[in-house]
Amino acid sequence: MTTHFSYPEPALQEELRRIANAIVRPGHGILAADESTGTMGKRLQAIGAENTEENRRKYRQLLFTSDKELASYVSGVILYHETLYQKADDGTPFVDLIKRMGIIPGIKVDQGVVPLMGSEEESTTQGLDDLGKRCAQYKKDGCDFAKWRCVLKIGANTPSFHAIAENANVLARYASICQMNGLVPIVEPEVLMDGAHDLERAQKVTEVVLAFTYKALSDHHVFLEGSLLKPNMVLAGQSCPKKYTPQQAAEATVLALSRTVPPAMPGVCFLSGGQSEEEATVHLDAINRTTIAKKPWALTFSYGRALQASAIKAWGAKEAQVKAGQEELLKRARANSQASLGQYAAGTVSGAAGQQGLFVKNHQY
Repeated sequence: MTTHFSYPEPALQEELRRIANAIVRPGHGILAADESTGTMGKRLQAIGAENTEENRRKYRQLLFTSDKELASYVSGVILYHETLYQKADDGTPFVDLIKRMGIIPGIKVDQGVVPLMGSEEESTTQGLDDLGKRCAQYKKDGCDFAKWRCVLKIGANTPSFHAIAENANVLARYASICQMNGLVPIVEPEVLMDGAHDLERAQKVTEVVLAFTYKALSDHHVFLEGSLLKPNMVLAGQSCPKKYTPQQAAEATVLALSRTVPPAMPGVCFLSGGQSEEEATVHLDAINRTTIAKKPWALTFSYGRALQASAIKAWGAKEAQVKAGQEELLKRARANSQASLGQYAAGTVSGAAGQQGLFVKNHQY
């Protein structure tokens, strides 16, 4: 294996580093609004609305026309392809609305999970074939970062070496292509909550997955200072009979990160993974409070369901309730901002979705 290679040009390094650090600056996180057409349809169905492009546009407009206070807590928004090219009622492109708020637009670039042949219902993620071309266009159209999700399951024989290695390699290839085109890659190797595994198993699997991922990123010469990680928190399986405290989960999460994630990488933006809004906030707060290991990276959020559940429920697809939906979004964004600083008081923020569980088995975006 040759060790002769070049890092990105200094100007590109500086651009990637600037974007990554702006996204994970203190007290800020990411709003993941990159649900696919099908997933957005399920959200709309739950409030009695039809899954039309216009209803999807109206809901995203609610998010992106919220009070400018949102930018005090949210630094980036991940968009879906359709959403990137939609406009507000007055004709303003959504991407311009987002930038005017001082928030950085990003884009989901993977094209979904597909079965991994020869495995026990494991998967890989598709979309590499024309990724370079799409990244160049997305950069031109206003995006500064991207996201790609891979999924791994804990079972009696999974995740397998085959699945771990394949998904790590796919994430690394994606990340290198993004950086070639000036996009900061968010690397998302999600270990699902599905199953009855305990916290110790979840921690060990997460450590192995992250170790493989960062070895692959090194092999593909990814510039770590210009990248971000979007992992699962270390949590016991949804069906695990033993219950753990937020402090125990926080310690397992930080230990797993400290053993595998290089300090050069500027920030960890956790996914919520089916936790309720309050659970996701409380766990993030506990992670930032724990002192079990050194934490050289920002530890913040990149939440979809855990930022939007109350907002979409309060809106209810009714024009008169847009403001109510925006207020719910602001409340939860503020709470997660506090949690990213270790300053959230559990139970102080209630939402329209309450403690509603957001877990979905084998969740697809």
